Amino acid sequence: MRFPLHIKILVGLIIGVIWAFISSWLGFSEFTNNWIAPFGTIFINLLKLIAVPLIFFSIICGITGLSDLSVLGKLGFRTLSIYLITTVFSVSVGLLMVNAIQPGKTIDDAARIDNRISYELWATKAGKIKNDTICFVCNEKYKSRVEEVKRNEGLKQTDDFVSSRVELAQKTKSSGPLQPLVDMVPSNIMLSLSDNGLMLQIIFFAIFFGICILLVGKENAKPIIDFCNAGNFIFLKMVDVVMWVAPFFVFALLAGVVAKMAGNDVFKIVEIFKGLLSYSLVVIAGLCFMVFVFYPLLIHFFAKGQSFKGFLKGMAPAQLLAFSTSSSAATLPVTIECVEQNLKVKKEISSFVLPIGATVNMDGTSLYQAVAVVFLAQLHFVELNIAQQLTIVLTATLASIGSAAVPSAGLVMLIIVLESVGLNPAWIAIIFPVDRILDMCRTVVNVTGDGAVATIINSWINEKEAKAN
Repeated sequence: MRFPLHIKILVGLIIGVIWAFISSWLGFSEFTNNWIAPFGTIFINLLKLIAVPLIFFSIICGITGLSDLSVLGKLGFRTLSIYLITTVFSVSVGLLMVNAIQPGKTIDDAARIDNRISYELWATKAGKIKNDTICFVCNEKYKSRVEEVKRNEGLKQTDDFVSSRVELAQKTKSSGPLQPLVDMVPSNIMLSLSDNGLMLQIIFFAIFFGICILLVGKENAKPIIDFCNAGNFIFLKMVDVVMWVAPFFVFALLAGVVAKMAGNDVFKIVEIFKGLLSYSLVVIAGLCFMVFVFYPLLIHFFAKGQSFKGFLKGMAPAQLLAFSTSSSAATLPVTIECVEQNLKVKKEISSFVLPIGATVNMDGTSLYQAVAVVFLAQLHFVELNIAQQLTIVLTATLASIGSAAVPSAGLVMLIIVLESVGLNPAWIAIIFPVDRILDMCRTVVNVTGDGAVATIINSWINEKEAKAN
């Protein structure tokens, strides 16, 4: 009996987690990290190797497959509009859930008071204006607590990881308002092609190249079009070859991730999640709402002829791979294949919509940022008003668009969102222990959103063509 690919990947994923727990229990984590985890790294490298040229060729093929530039303009406008709407909605869902459930208030009050004192001391030292008029430091009742917190603060050492992320976020924040536009235009396309982090530059050049092909005429550019079509077919075949062994690679990837978190103490993971359980559950609940409620409604109302059950089944291999890799960009080759072969989306649509989505559509990331900021505020007895929460909506939306499609890149953008409402960016260290697992979950939402938008755009194109005929 032959099992579908997504079932094989799911089995590999489960076995990988089980193996990691067993190896931690028996003290074999070092063996797992040295002899099994590297195959997971090889898997991600293979997907990234394929992703860049596939994006380049697929966008060009998608544009040259369109009838004229007016169609491209409408397609681009609709694509970006839907991506923007879904991102704003996901941030709003995150804010509504975290305000309703208030996971930060499930922590012991004594710990929250110490956190609040720490926040007030940081705000004073950094010259920040506090978000409210409460002052625990000024209260004689907490004088001994203040002194104790000051002593503990003096003993704290800044984590290198947190420091590097804060520094990177400061550089991003200090850039001018048009810096993202400047960064989008490459000065050397060869350098851009050699760096996965410059995906927007690759997309820009591919769109510019495809538009110029339409302007000179398809007949004049036939050799180039044929070359790009051939390249697209070859790299899609590479995806097929890599996916033959994907279940083993996923096993290695998950085994390595969990083993690295647990070490030789299997209960370490349990302890990590116990402290941040309420926060993690709110994030996961919000992500599940997006996948099982919001996207089904979008598909139902705007993608005629496509059932959500069929949509989920078609997207399953890409979703499981997204969960394993935590990278929308690395998953992109498989996403394109799933959307074209399983959901029957036209090549010219998927080739344009999906690469842009992998870069600018981060519904899961934006939801997580909204929940994380308010949770951290609640944890420190900080009440955010309506204006500040609207600031979170705006900043998280813009930050998610600029977030790289690689693991944990959202943490850098989270720092910017924290600073936008006057909170301490170093607080990311609090949620970092569970970030990898939540990153895997939110990447599934990102990829599912890309597939949903591609399906909706495809339905719109089909309906328009049907009316024209």
